[in-house]
Amino acid sequence: MRVAGPLRLLALGGVAALAWLAVTSLLGPPRAPPPLLRLLRGDENPNTAAPRPPRFKCGLPRPCPPRHFAFRLLSGAANVVGPRICLEGRELMSSVKNNVGRGLNIALVNDVEELLRFLRPLHEGTLVLVASYDDPATKLTDESRRIFGELGSAVAKDLGFRDSWVFLGAKGVQDRSPFEQHVRNSRGSNKYEGWPEALELGGCVPQRPPG
Repeated sequence: MRVAGPLRLLALGGVAALAWLAVTSLLGPPRAPPPLLRLLRGDENPNTAAPRPPRFKCGLPRPCPPRHFAFRLLSGAANVVGPRICLEGRELMSSVKNNVGRGLNIALVNDVEELLRFLRPLHEGTLVLVASYDDPATKLTDESRRIFGELGSAVAKDLGFRDSWVFLGAKGVQDRSPFEQHVRNSRGSNKYEGWPEALELGGCVPQRPPG
């Protein structure tokens, strides 16, 4: 009677072993635990995870060369998400800063006043960064469109109702700015109901040479 207990345990252990062999033969070897479980159990060192690619000023994937400004422009998305303007790693305008509004959001290196009041007297070499939000064109006059053209815009003269537009120009440029994107408001191609897709533009703009 005293031996019956151990024998019963051995029999149960044998049955469990046979059942385990049957399951593994049908389902294959046990799968490795998911990465999060391995990390929680201490099986994996978090320092061995693939590093994230580095980001530089304004979130650019690579640094700008010497004597260049890093910039990034994002137009607003429909009339819901506001635009963002970043220069040299500094967020100049965004919804988080609560200093954007519908229409044209313009950041100058020195001034922020009413559109024509601060566009007319710009100093030579002043950078002008523009990101549209909702509708950039309805209140534009012929004079303001002409001034944007003088700053290097090829689009301002034709900018339409609810178009998306991002632009970086400068006072005194001789040619068209390479830093400009534009998408027309078109019912057939709009990404949002009544608005085209948002635009993003970033890069490195050369500083004004000394003298």
